Amino acid sequence: MKEFKFKISGQDYTASVDEKGAGELVVTVNGQAYQVEVPTTKAAAPTMARASQGGGQAGGPKNVVSELPGTVTKVVAAAGQHVKKGDVLLVIEAMKMANDIIAEADGTVQRIAVAEGQSVNQGDLLVEMVADAVAAPAAAPAIKVAPAPAPAPAPAAAPAAPAAPKPAAGAKVIDAPLPGTITKVLVKAGDAVKAGDTVCLMEAMKMENSITAEFAGTIKAVLVDAGAQVQSGQALVELD
Repeated sequence: MKEFKFKISGQDYTASVDEKGAGELVVTVNGQAYQVEVPTTKAAAPTMARASQGGGQAGGPKNVVSELPGTVTKVVAAAGQHVKKGDVLLVIEAMKMANDIIAEADGTVQRIAVAEGQSVNQGDLLVEMVADAVAAPAAAPAIKVAPAPAPAPAPAAAPAAPAAPKPAAGAKVIDAPLPGTITKVLVKAGDAVKAGDTVCLMEAMKMENSITAEFAGTIKAVLVDAGAQVQSGQALVELD
């Protein structure tokens, strides 16, 4: 079992991660336990909010339902509003983290099925949407297949990527509470931060989470870049 302490918006949280089997974790935050499935492949990744069945059809429904229990803290979209893929529809607090629920395709909001302050369960409808119709691609013209050219010589192997830097023993660091992907780094070496300041954003289980400083200090080193895949407990930022 791995244990972590972190702050979100200045509030202290204690979390533990217990691996129960392949792809299964029990995450306990301030005494509240959550069953979490961690996919072994990107295609199988669970989402905090997903489209209902039929969402892939042009002009069809693109309803969004909740993947985890939580509380609606902010409603951003409105009925009748046209949204783009990636636009924030609402915000849900789950596992003591604020998670942006985004549109998975261009479309029009038909109805917001929840209100701010409302508790939702897994599978509850959040937003009714209709996806924009997408024109079918034109048929490709027939072409003659020419004989394949001789294969080009194999390119030289690319040098191995350098290993991620590690903090010095005993250094003050900010760790990743869960496996995920760093989407944005908000600080750089030399920056002064206060307890509760956001240092980077991390996507975990299709949720964007703010990683905050537990204490005030000066950034000594940023140990990850945007786009980096990180593991639970991996050091992200080192402070003086």
